[in-house]
Amino acid sequence: MESTAEYICAFCGEANPTFVDLSAGSQQSYVEDCQVCCQPNVLYIYQHESGA
Repeated sequence: MESTAEYICAFCGEANPTFVDLSAGSQQSYVEDCQVCCQPNVLYIYQHESGA
């Protein structure tokens, strides 16, 4: 199951859309490059037990 989310780049401050794979577990972390400045951002994903 996939969901969309948005994060703010830690380097340039621009908003970036991203996909989150909810079937990968309730706690995830991965690196995604900013679509604007290409700098790597570490994303931490925490899913509440309610699924929200």
